Amino acid sequence: MNARQFSIIGCQHAHIGIFISEMLELGYTCAGIYEDENVELAQSFADKFGIPLVKEKESLLGESVSIVGCASINDQKINVIELCESHDKPIMIDKPAVTSTEGLERLKAVIERGRIQVGMLLTERFHPAIYTLKKQIDQGVLGDIVSIGMRKPHRLDAAKRPAWFFSKQQSGGILIDLLVHDFDLLRWLTGKEIETINGYVSKTILPEYPTFYNTASVQVVMKECITAQLYTDWHTPSQSWTWGDGRIFVTGTEGCAELRLQGDPLLQKDTVMIQLTNQSPMGLVPLEQPKHSITSDFIRRIQGENATVSQDDILKTSEATITADDLVIHLNTQERKRQV
Repeated sequence: MNARQFSIIGCQHAHIGIFISEMLELGYTCAGIYEDENVELAQSFADKFGIPLVKEKESLLGESVSIVGCASINDQKINVIELCESHDKPIMIDKPAVTSTEGLERLKAVIERGRIQVGMLLTERFHPAIYTLKKQIDQGVLGDIVSIGMRKPHRLDAAKRPAWFFSKQQSGGILIDLLVHDFDLLRWLTGKEIETINGYVSKTILPEYPTFYNTASVQVVMKECITAQLYTDWHTPSQSWTWGDGRIFVTGTEGCAELRLQGDPLLQKDTVMIQLTNQSPMGLVPLEQPKHSITSDFIRRIQGENATVSQDDILKTSEATITADDLVIHLNTQERKRQV
């Protein structure tokens, strides 16, 4: 591709700022941002990066635009993906790509037709600590992986959330929205596919939003009997030093590791990776920077080069979240109170 412009169609979540800033760093210019609802967020990016706001999304699909970025309402992203396909434009979307089985089938159809490349901001693969963990696993430092645990609490800030965030149909719900990263990391870190999934999502707050659930706990079995526990919630306290104290625990036959992704306020603000093996005592592991950003990785894929995140990864990760959401048991204290 010779064109050095990109555009943004849908600006409902600040995650799209990652794509915008990385594209600008790569020397691209932005043709404009289209967002018909969350004008405040779109305007903030327009002001920060000097990008025009436009009223017609079709104007952002012209010949000069080579890549489109999208952070629309979650259940509307598949519409933008299909729109980009009709104009032969590769698209990078914020997670999750789809929120339902119907959306998943439409995504599969786009990928099978092969007219465009679809990217997703699976940014955790490019986190220095997780990238370093992946290298340690690949080098056999931890031996054969036995189990993985991921804990990803989040701050809710309900008053600042748009109405669609509390709608299961529009957002996909806590499991699809938040655990998509974790299902991707399970496959990437182990190199194995998922065999079985079970677990729970629970609702204990905000009865005014009947389809909004606030915690999720999922158990996964991978091939070769690797077990995993995934947990997320919307209960990070307002006084926390971070939006969420994310941690990853990995146990292998030769050692174990813990990642404190947002640091530890009692130790250090930066990310901490602690490792203990049969050969080495407990200590901090120096973190390595990935060779590419997630955006440059996507451009490499568009150009036919090897990429860290493939369309197959996006499809299988999306499928895992949709499957898990269908299988888990829903617990609702409001319903139980009504029954009593």
